[in-house]
Order: sequence, then C-alpha cells, then structure tokens
Amino acid sequence: MNQPQTPDFAKGGGILPVIAQDHETGEVLMLAYMNKEAWEKTVKTGKLHYWSRSRRKLWLKGETSGHVQTVRAIFLDCDGDAILAQVEQAGGAACHTGYRSCFHRRLEKDAFVVVGEPVFDPREIYKK
Repeated sequence: MNQPQTPDFAKGGGILPVIAQDHETGEVLMLAYMNKEAWEKTVKTGKLHYWSRSRRKLWLKGETSGHVQTVRAIFLDCDGDAILAQVEQAGGAACHTGYRSCFHRRLEKDAFVVVGEPVFDPREIYKK
C-alpha cells in the first residue's frame, strides 16, 4: 500500500493538525494547525511554524514569548493528514497560559482540575 510522502493539506481544507511533543520525555505539549506555507517554513528553518485559525495568519511558535520550538524529528501519519513534531521547547513552556503543556487540566469525576504549576506569568510575557 502506498503511503503519502508529503502532508496532504487538501484533506483538511488546507490545514492539518500538528502535535508538538517533547523530544526527550514524550510529553505532549500542544496541538495546533499547519498550512502548506507553515510546513515549508518549518522544514526550511527547523523552527515550528503554525497557521493560526483565529488570527488567520502564519506564526512562528515563540515569536512573542521567546518559547521557540526547535524541531528534532517530524513524523507523518499513514494517511498524510496529521503531523507529529518532536521538539526541544525553549523557555520550559509551550502553553500561552504559562504551563509547560497546553494539556494541564485533567478530568477528575465531573470537573477538570489543574495539574502542575505555571512556568511563567503570561501577563508579563504578553503584556496584556
């Protein structure tokens, strides 16, 4: 069976999901989206670029915070419509809310509970 050799952006209407994972620990840091331009910039620079669905623009992860994600390996799923990027996370945090991972809330009984401690104060980083 032939498997895609490049991401199939047409399948996702021009964007595909990207999981960013710590290359040493395997911890899932975040899920974001990539279009073809973000893919090409990521491959060219070795820094993770994404497509912001809310802002409708390309962005380099860490362009404001300095918490850049340096690519260590990229994997493409068997259908060519999902990307896994193993990264080195600068600054210790991937989440814009200040936590290491965007997945810092765990369901316990019927409510989500924050697990872990923030790495930085987003009000200081983003000046909002």
